Formats: sequence, C-alpha cells, structure tokens
Amino acid sequence: MKIEGQAALVTGGASGLGEATARELARLGAKVAVLDVNLELAEKVAADIGGVACQCDITNADSLSAALTKASAAHGPARILMNIAGIGSAKRVVQKDGSAAPLEDFARVVTINLIGTYNASRLFAAECAKLAPMEDGERGVMMFTASVAAFDGQVGQQAYSASKGGLVGMTLPMARDLAQHGIRVCTVAPGLFSTPLMRQLPEPVQQSLAASIPFPPRLGKPEEFAQLACHIVTNTHLNGEVIRLDGALRMAPR
Repeated sequence: MKIEGQAALVTGGASGLGEATARELARLGAKVAVLDVNLELAEKVAADIGGVACQCDITNADSLSAALTKASAAHGPARILMNIAGIGSAKRVVQKDGSAAPLEDFARVVTINLIGTYNASRLFAAECAKLAPMEDGERGVMMFTASVAAFDGQVGQQAYSASKGGLVGMTLPMARDLAQHGIRVCTVAPGLFSTPLMRQLPEPVQQSLAASIPFPPRLGKPEEFAQLACHIVTNTHLNGEVIRLDGALRMAPR
C-alpha cells in the first residue's frame, strides 16, 4: 500500500514511539489522526504534522468510536491503524511485606495493552472491510506494538509480559481472520528505546541498558521504530508476522 494520501490512525500518537510514527506517516504523505488520552499533547503533535487530534480511551468502546468518527470526518475512512498506546508495569507477585500483588494492577495493564488494542482493531477492521479493495485486493493494514518482554520478560513483568505476549499470540489468528477482507496484521516487538519514559531514568542507568544491546550498543531511536512501522504498510507481503526490533537484545532475568 502506498502511504501517500491514505488516512491513518495512531493510538498513543501524542508521545514516544507513537509520536514518531505519526510524524513519519505524515512525512510520507498520510493524513494522520493522533489518538491519545492526553488531548493537549495530541493537539501539539497534530498541529505540527497537519493532522487531527482525537482524545480517547482505547479501552472504552464509546470513547474510541467517537474518536474514529471524528478522524473519519476529517480525513475520510482510514486504511492504516498503528496500535501503539500502552502502559508499563513492574510488580513482584509476592510483595516485600509478604502480601500478594494487587489483582487490579495486573488487570489494568492487560486491559489497556491487550484489550484496548483489540478494541481499536475490531472497530477499525469493521469499517475498513467496507472499503473498495486496492491493488492486490488489499483494503487496509494494522500494526500491534508488543515488546521483547513478550519473550524475555523480567522479574516483576508478569502483567506487562502477559499483555504483550497476548498481542504476539493474537497476530496470526487476526491476520487469518481478516485475510478474507484484504486487511493485513503485523506486530513489532521493540527492545530498549529512547522514549520520554526511558529518559526519566538516571543517565548511568540508561547507559547501562544501552550497553546490554549487542549491536548497535545504544538505545533504539523512535524514528527507527517509525520507519519499520511504515515499511509494514508498504510491503504487502508482510502479514501475520511478529518482528523484533532490538539490536539482538535478549533480556536478563533482572
């Protein structure tokens, strides 16, 4: 699929990997809707790239439907969905005081990262399936954002790894399900990237993490993630695949 002229949706598009992807899509000529819970940041990014900002909670069907309606009114029906919104969490099963980890913490991470992604995907797919097919019979493409934690989860990452592992497990059946509609599905599993959250860590910690990456021995750049996300759109034979983007990193237990 050619990106130029297409309407694209980016969840979590107001910062980090989502912002980089929104900017790259716009640079390549897409009409980008920046979906995020933080409307102020979404509006700043949208203003920079000539897009539209849509505040929404991806776990809430009504909120998400309203955002998709606003995006469609501004840019027309979307053929590209970048699922990038998500949260992180680290909590041991048995706490220092001997108590069990709160169930609501686990549920919140899974709800946002996994169920929220499915929510956005199902609503996007239902509308995309109604569009006329393009070359090769393609109607649209969506991407999930997993993590190397789906495979190499560290101590305390039960919720995060489970949510990202769920996205990995959902990739192939979703691609098979939507093949009849000409909608492709791929997942990117990034490693350690220089995002706003990462940059909050002390510099020595960032340097130590970067040194654990075989090559190149540095944190990933958000624009590198964005470039891969956009390549998935343009390479029609990429479907049902999970791609690690991690510099050959394999996470240690802790």
